[in-house]
Amino acid sequence: MTEPLDPAKLKSALPRKFYDRDPRRVSCDLLGKVLVRTQGKKITAAARIVEVEAYFGPHDAAAHSFIGRTARNAILFGPSGFAYVYFIYGNHYCLNVSCLPDGVPGGILFRAVEPLFGIEDMAQARGMPLNGNLRLLTSGPGRLAQAFGITRERDNGKDLTDARSDLFIADDGFHVPGVLKTPRIGITKSADLPWRFVIGGNPFVSGPRKFQVAVQSSRH
Repeated sequence: MTEPLDPAKLKSALPRKFYDRDPRRVSCDLLGKVLVRTQGKKITAAARIVEVEAYFGPHDAAAHSFIGRTARNAILFGPSGFAYVYFIYGNHYCLNVSCLPDGVPGGILFRAVEPLFGIEDMAQARGMPLNGNLRLLTSGPGRLAQAFGITRERDNGKDLTDARSDLFIADDGFHVPGVLKTPRIGITKSADLPWRFVIGGNPFVSGPRKFQVAVQSSRH
């Protein structure tokens, strides 16, 4: 488990230049940052990012942008720092953020977060009892989206670099003890690429146990 949250440190969002880089580097640096949902000026939910996956464009068969720019995936083609939300398997949403310079496709999928604030509201959104397994609240892209009330209609295209948005990402100064890099999971194309990044040892990381063993430890 990570350190307690200090809401006073969530006043500003990560700047656009943070995302205007190779998604693999952004992925490493996103670990430990905080996903924030607000209502007005009040924080209603906050969770530490513990697992992400990097995706590219024409040379990444698993990426939504692999097929080229469409009305559905246009956000992945820039500018960077915007939310890309899609619906999958007919039952859940997935949150991504665009990366790389405007016109160059790239993005990062948020796979798991560790709840820090607003846990009661997250449990209610997930239809779970508060005395249940907290890991089930936000371990997995569909679970975290449901816990934060993320939908394509509500959040697709939101600027995650703007703290005035009701969904953004902040840095509270948390020090990540170690980053593990593994192949991405839940895909069949380009599945061997080691572009999944997790905080080592964090209990909220998703996936079968075999996918929680790193093929390499790295910050980049």
